[in-house]
Amino acid sequence: MSKRDQLLAAARDRVLIFDGAFGTQIQLRKLTEEDYAGDLGLPADQKGNNDILALTRPDVLSDITRAYFEAGSDIVSTNTFSANRISQADYAAEGLVREINVASGQLARKLAEEFEAKDGRPRFVAGAIGPTNKTLSLSPDVEDPGFREIDFDYLVDVYLEQARALVEGGVDFILIETVFDTLNAKAGIMAVKKLERELGREVPVMISMTLTDLSGRNLSGHTVEAFWYAVRHAKPLTIGLNCSFGAEQLRPHVKVLSQIADTLLMIYPNAGLPNELGEYDEMPDTTAGLVKDWADHGQVNILGGCCGSSPAHIAAIAKAVAKSEPRAVPTPEPAMKLAGLEAFFAA
Repeated sequence: MSKRDQLLAAARDRVLIFDGAFGTQIQLRKLTEEDYAGDLGLPADQKGNNDILALTRPDVLSDITRAYFEAGSDIVSTNTFSANRISQADYAAEGLVREINVASGQLARKLAEEFEAKDGRPRFVAGAIGPTNKTLSLSPDVEDPGFREIDFDYLVDVYLEQARALVEGGVDFILIETVFDTLNAKAGIMAVKKLERELGREVPVMISMTLTDLSGRNLSGHTVEAFWYAVRHAKPLTIGLNCSFGAEQLRPHVKVLSQIADTLLMIYPNAGLPNELGEYDEMPDTTAGLVKDWADHGQVNILGGCCGSSPAHIAAIAKAVAKSEPRAVPTPEPAMKLAGLEAFFAA
């Protein structure tokens, strides 16, 4: 049975559990520049380059991943949100993209197999691909709206390099997450399709949008509904929302997506909204209670956490939804559904 089929089978029985944040957990370790840099000899300061820890402090990432599995995660992500050529150029580490992604994939794969061997319950690894710090839809120059720092083909190549290395490292799926620009997500999808042709097999893709305002749009201006119709052709294994806000603010948008998406719905919100110091104060039981409401209304298939969430948050969520029925994936009526910034339906 393929990994796609295994996940679909598991999701028919119960609400599955994703992991929580890596960044805030890494921050708690109070790592030094030496921890990040290791003996790689890179010319730039590496402090804050969380992705490179797969090479210099893999024990830190293993501890965090293990804690999420112990908390009840069925799926964990790789710590590779910024492990791409564009983002790593800020640290003069773009030449290590392949090594970072392979190592992170292998680390998560090893732990997934360890936990699966204990109880026979399938565990899955999602190779995380972030949006980069560039946008294809918007100009960074307010005086030149037509200017772009990169083009679509270049970003496809960037994503392909990362996705190829993640699959080499042993991930089951490619997770295109925190999508603030729908065109960036389409470049990620194209990269995975190219990889599938290289490998001669399917590489299931998971897609997760992030909202930039309470009206329910991402930075490129797409509503949740329009975003779904813009990426549905990729036949993603999961579609969902992450980061953005806390669960309370995501509630209406989860409801909309739940009603229209004919695939699994994966939601992993922040642990509330950040305080004036940029820290997250929402307690695990509060987060769990909020997301349980989605489960109680049959709106979700997979739940996890984003910024500020911890293994304690994931454990609380797992406990809260242990007896919840998973969302029934709808079968929409055949119709032409298009997307500009908003959804459009042909008469």
